[in-house]
Amino acid sequence: MGGNVRTLGGVPEAVGGVSDHVHLRVGLRATHCLSDVVRELKSVSSRWVHETPGFGRFAWQEGYGAFPASQPQRVTLRRYIENQEEHHRKRTFREEYLELLQRHGVEFDSRYVF
Repeated sequence: MGGNVRTLGGVPEAVGGVSDHVHLRVGLRATHCLSDVVRELKSVSSRWVHETPGFGRFAWQEGYGAFPASQPQRVTLRRYIENQEEHHRKRTFREEYLELLQRHGVEFDSRYVF
């Protein structure tokens, strides 16, 4: 995914994930449209999974979440992304995601989050 971010003109600062989700910390240009970048990353990575022998069924969820991160948060966020497996032994992705939505003041209907 980092290579795909570079191909789109972005900077992959951290990429990591576990079996049911991925986190990316990327630097994008002011001319990038976030939804276009995410759509392209999902499309290219989905194609790769389906063309690579040995992978089972795969599909991205319909939506995505994106949250701002300040420059001082870079090191903490990078460490967090690099340690996904350890982190999710303590909290599920759903718990974490709902907390992020609430912390950032994003209105949502929990029936449609997962």
